[in-house]
Amino acid sequence: MKDGFIACGTLSPKLKVADSVFNTASIQRAMDKGFSEKLALLVLPELAVTGYTCSDLFLQRTLTEGVKVAIAQLLSHSKGHDMVVVVGAPLIFFGNLYNCAVVIQDAKILGVVPKRHVPNYQEFYEKRWFHLPPDDVREVSLAGQKTLFGTKLLFSCTNIPEFILGVEVCEDLWVPDSPSTDMALAGATVIANCSASDELVGKKEFRRSLVSIQSAKLVCGYIYCNAGPGESTTDLVFCGHNLIYENGRLLGEQFLAEDTLLRTELDVQRLAGERLRMHTFGESRYSYTTVEFTCKNLQQTTLTRFIDKAPFVPNDPAMRAVRCEKILTLQALGLKKRLEHTRIEHVVLGLSGGLDSTLALLVSVRSFDLLGLNRSGIIAVTMPCFGTSKRTKDNATSLAEAFGVTLLTIPITEAVTQHFKDIGHEIGNHDVTFENSQARERTQVLMDLANKYSALVVGTGDLSELALGWATYNGDHMSMYGVNASVPKTLVRHLVTHFANEQEPKVQKLLLDVVATPVSPELLPASEDGTISQFTEEVVGPYALHDFFLYQVVRLHFSPAKVLRLAQIAFRGEYDSLVIKKWLKTFYWRFFSQQFKRSCLPDGPKVGSVSLSPRGDWRMPSDASVQLWMDELEGL
Repeated sequence: MKDGFIACGTLSPKLKVADSVFNTASIQRAMDKGFSEKLALLVLPELAVTGYTCSDLFLQRTLTEGVKVAIAQLLSHSKGHDMVVVVGAPLIFFGNLYNCAVVIQDAKILGVVPKRHVPNYQEFYEKRWFHLPPDDVREVSLAGQKTLFGTKLLFSCTNIPEFILGVEVCEDLWVPDSPSTDMALAGATVIANCSASDELVGKKEFRRSLVSIQSAKLVCGYIYCNAGPGESTTDLVFCGHNLIYENGRLLGEQFLAEDTLLRTELDVQRLAGERLRMHTFGESRYSYTTVEFTCKNLQQTTLTRFIDKAPFVPNDPAMRAVRCEKILTLQALGLKKRLEHTRIEHVVLGLSGGLDSTLALLVSVRSFDLLGLNRSGIIAVTMPCFGTSKRTKDNATSLAEAFGVTLLTIPITEAVTQHFKDIGHEIGNHDVTFENSQARERTQVLMDLANKYSALVVGTGDLSELALGWATYNGDHMSMYGVNASVPKTLVRHLVTHFANEQEPKVQKLLLDVVATPVSPELLPASEDGTISQFTEEVVGPYALHDFFLYQVVRLHFSPAKVLRLAQIAFRGEYDSLVIKKWLKTFYWRFFSQQFKRSCLPDGPKVGSVSLSPRGDWRMPSDASVQLWMDELEGL
């Protein structure tokens, strides 16, 4: 359970309607499967002890007495185990029969949660047997133990503080005012639902949407366990549709499942972290009684859930295409609005033939098309110098021709050489001054051209470069509108590729060659054969790793230890642990030391869940110390 991961599962046991002895044995086998998987939480169906479809047999004393025996046997079976079990059973309290979820751990009944909303419509006829629960929490006796009974109970793990369990039963989810809403507002990070939802045409899809939305809007883990095929088929059919969601994301699903464990892990630390940023939790309308429990045998949870090594890029091609189209549209709309507001009909951008400047060009083209402006108002400027390669120069020229924009070629070698003389810098000294002087000269040219043509300078730098500070201060770091400011490098390639796929073969081939070009600032002298000699990822590290780090650190606020652990899983077989750790150290060092560049960024559109705008998502002092983060990494 290290790093906030708790192993959890659902299982629809094989049942015989009204046979509590058979069902108890079946539930015990389900518990054994959970024990063997070292689950922290196992959720079983509604009324699993008897079966949901007992109808008037629920009123038979033989059945209700059998339930008491069953609960006692389940308690005994749980002895010595940390796993929390949530199981449905019909129970009599205060002279009434209630549809309940019993919460058990280590031979103790933590509490009994009755179904708050008892359906009595269409195929449901529960009010014939079950009573509506009282509003308050009361003490009851069950299986020789004193415990609490009520709908306003939460179950909190003392040594995993982010693990707070709320329980609701089937219909409770389907009503407009679900109990889980207030449970989450009161602190519950995980909701267990013991359900018996019959299957109908279209209901599977609706059920999936319902659980997904509830988990997303409550920022919780939602474990939904449904009754399986063992229920009576007199009028209804049950299909064991089990679901586990985390904040709107499907982690596991079963259909037509019986006696098969659905296992995954919830990241309660992540859920708690998300809520810290939102400030809408902790404001429940009701007062909840918290029952504490302890997981005595804490150990690192084996992760079986998918760890996405490219969190900014959808793995599914269809979803990726939709995402790329949406982002290109947002970028174009942002620039369109800025041009409309300023009544400017020209833009200037540095077109190097590399990925980022190509994307900025494509966005500018879309914006001009949306505005009905002539593309000749897009002034693309190539500024060859010491490190410019033939490949990128030719691609820049071809791009300008392909999209009908104005191309200016302004060599800056002489200007930079003169500048070196002015400041007394040896031209053979290829240090940071040698590199940054070129970047600043290019920015000066762009800014002055913008004045000359009454234009707006479009920035080309991306989110990954901003995170690493891989930009020359007041050089490529500066513009009048940064269209790529919230687009990470791993996504830039896919955006250009998506745009390419919509073009004629000649233009498509050109764009795909840009995508295939190694990432380089081209500030050091090119090789003798005119090819690129400076490769960014050899200096700062692979962007695939850095974008992964960026998402985990900025979007999810994970610790270095957790980021390293997840990266080792996500990139297994691609990068070894030492390499990952090396570049993670680089990421933290650069991220902290380069904040001063991000504190004065130009405007740019937010298009995804991560942005480093100092006016929006990310506020950080420029002189913050990275020492705590580095110390944690050194200790791993």
